[in-house]
Amino acid sequence: MKKKFSQLPLRSGVGIIVLNKDNKVFVAKRIDNSMNFWQMPQGGIDGDENFLKAAYRELEEETSIKNVELIKEIDGTITYELPDHLLGIIWKGKYRGQKQKWFLMRFTGDDSEINIATKQPEFLDWKWIELDLITDLVVDFKLHVYKELKEKVKKIIN
Repeated sequence: MKKKFSQLPLRSGVGIIVLNKDNKVFVAKRIDNSMNFWQMPQGGIDGDENFLKAAYRELEEETSIKNVELIKEIDGTITYELPDHLLGIIWKGKYRGQKQKWFLMRFTGDDSEINIATKQPEFLDWKWIELDLITDLVVDFKLHVYKELKEKVKKIIN
């Protein structure tokens, strides 16, 4: 199955690591996954958007969060490939994975601002967790992404 989809392109995307005042990380549980996996906000780039504009848009679309300050654009990009059972299904079968640009942001609002019951909801629940726990809750095919991000964020905030 993988061979059939190996010619598909990677989708360009962004991800946002949102820290609260205590340096806890925002994670949310996806609606379309029955397992207990959580993720940070992320999504694709629309049209001629730049990465940062896409990050702010995705964050607001998925969480209603507007009150953030950019701490740092994470160096480089991180790629993940979909597992065989999702190839040809996710993103209408157009992509084999994502090449993501990540941003570290500080949430400056109040938790009451966070609303995952958006126009097109993607999440069932959300919470703040310790940075070290992000690799315990993520779906396996994104584990390497979260491991790399955890190390990069530790260097920035310490």
